[in-house]
Parts: sequence; C-alpha cells; structure tokens
Amino acid sequence: MPLELYLDLHSQPCRSVFLFAKINTIPFEFKTVDLSAGEQYGEEFGKVSIIRKVPVLKDGDFILTESIAILQYLAAKHRTPDHWYPADLQKRARVDEFLSWQHTNIRTHGSKVFWFRGVLPAVTGAPVPKEKMDAAVEDLNASLKTFEDKFLQSRPFIIGDKISLADLVAIVEIMQPVGTGLDVFQGRPALSAWRDRVKKEIGVEVFDEAHKVIMNVDTLPQTFENKGLPEFLKLRIQKMFN
Repeated sequence: MPLELYLDLHSQPCRSVFLFAKINTIPFEFKTVDLSAGEQYGEEFGKVSIIRKVPVLKDGDFILTESIAILQYLAAKHRTPDHWYPADLQKRARVDEFLSWQHTNIRTHGSKVFWFRGVLPAVTGAPVPKEKMDAAVEDLNASLKTFEDKFLQSRPFIIGDKISLADLVAIVEIMQPVGTGLDVFQGRPALSAWRDRVKKEIGVEVFDEAHKVIMNVDTLPQTFENKGLPEFLKLRIQKMFN
C-alpha cells in the first residue's frame, strides 16, 4: 500500500516533499489539504495531525510531520541515491547545516515577502505598508547573500558536484517570493546558474508542475472570493503580521 502525503503545493515545504518523491519515483497517494479553505482545521485532518500543518506523511500507522524529517525518512526508507543525503559524515553534516539554517533565514524571509506581496493584499484589499515591505525584502536579500557566500560559494551545488536535499529545499524556498513577481535572481549570476543546474537535475517538467500554483499568485484574490475564505482564517492571517 503506497504511503500517503498530505500536501498543499502553495506551501514550499510541501513542494520539497512532493518533488523528492516524484524525482525518486516513490509511490504515494496525494492527499490534498486546501490551506486557503482552512481544511487543515477540519475534523478529518485533525485525526491525522494535531499540529494541523502540512506536509504530513502517513505510512501505514506511522504518521510523521515536519518536511525535513519527512525528506530524511523517505531517503532512508527508499534508499534513494546517496548524493541526496550522503552517508559520508562530513557531506551529510553540510546538508544538515543548511537544513538547520534555512528555517529561520531563507524560509522565514522568503515566506514573509510572499505573504506581504501576495497573500495579505488579497485578504485585506490593501498593500502592506512600504516600510514593512522594504524591511522584509532587505532581510531576504541578506539571507540570499549568506546563501551565496557561505553555502554555495563557487561550487556547482551546496555539497559539491552533486545535488542534495539541501539544494532541493533551497530552490523551493527561494522560488516562493519569485511567485509574486520579485526576481531575486536578477543581478546574481552565480545564483542564477545554480538555479539552472538544480532545475536540470530535478527535471524542468516536474519542477514547473510543482511551482505552477505559486506562479499564479495574481489569481489569489479571485481564489479567496470563489472559496469564501473563512472569517476565522482571515483574522488569523491578519494577526500574523500586525
């Protein structure tokens, strides 16, 4: 029986898990959890995870939350090619180093820009104040500089000549603000070249499939209107960035 993955591809951690499973031909049943409709707060999803966040992996009776833990579990259980999560202690430590760093850096700052440019205006009907937007973009630029200077340097990929989980997670996080029309690759030739290598290794078709929903962020206001964004969810979103 294939494992179940509860996902919403608007979420960058979900896209990382989706891509990794697809690339490595891991059989799974895609269970859609529509975050924009508040399905994560529904009774059915609550039976799967009390955390009420995606992604979630269900493998028989075993349930696992947190995208990084899920990626590592999939790599170990399905014995994916070593370059994804190397057995070599120092290479694996480099992957872990990036995965530990990115949570409060690229993920946090890229997500904030995405919410400020895409989600909040769709919910409130008004743009985010300029000073807040400028500060969010400044934080994202600082994280991108650290990514280039510390983690990528002059290597083809984060740990050397081969793609790893670190690159997969990194590209998905960096693409999040790109979905709002912010070209973070402009003026960054090394970052652009790395992106192109990663896309080639992942496969352009599956990469584009995973990112299709966030590359249409302009449709969010209509999506919310059509679905009738729950009032409690609207209030939660507004409180997040007050």
